[in-house]
Amino acid sequence: MTTNRSIDKLRSAAHKRNVYVGMWLPEPIVEESDEPSKSFIMKESLSTAYLLLLQQLSEVERIVFILREVFSYEYEEIASIVDKSSVNCRKIFQRARKSMLEKPKQSKLSTEKMASYIEKFVSSLQCGDAEGMLEVLKTDAILKADGGKVTTAINPIYSADRIIRLFFGIAQRLTEEYTVDFKMVNGIPGVIVTINNKVTYVLSFAFEDEKISNIYMMVNPEKLMHLNVKI
Repeated sequence: MTTNRSIDKLRSAAHKRNVYVGMWLPEPIVEESDEPSKSFIMKESLSTAYLLLLQQLSEVERIVFILREVFSYEYEEIASIVDKSSVNCRKIFQRARKSMLEKPKQSKLSTEKMASYIEKFVSSLQCGDAEGMLEVLKTDAILKADGGKVTTAINPIYSADRIIRLFFGIAQRLTEEYTVDFKMVNGIPGVIVTINNKVTYVLSFAFEDEKISNIYMMVNPEKLMHLNVKI
């Protein structure tokens, strides 16, 4: 049964996270551009911050919550999928929804505005302009990086100043040929850095008070493998 296979995969992934070195981030979903046909709630449910929060739910809670909240399934439909009563599914959903009350606030910025802030952040970085980066970063911004077997920050980086220093350090090490592409990452504008024709960094963002509040940096080669297959 598809649901059972999904639950098995979720349990396997949870076990891997328990023995993971450093921070764990969800695998990036990269699209060429924003798709107007996608609903607001669908885009929101792809954000890295939202996906991280979903990890707090149990396997069944996650399935029930997504089917109901994102896809608007009826409880009877969900019951047939997870092999539980519709009454039980309703209770599971209510419990999961309560756990998700702390979900990240969706930014009021348009996709175009978010993209312009990210482009300014990157162009300022390339020019060595710390002040330009500070203009679009919250002073209490947080960066989380997932390196897997690649050396990277194993703890969150707090404050705009420290984040900027980290990026300047990374930029100084980029001696090889590289390209920067702006694409949709997990539902909102993001950044793809390719070095020698290999995707090496994927950055996704969260916004608050019209500034970048969180940066999620994926460096783990295993989680970037699907992007390199496309190249």
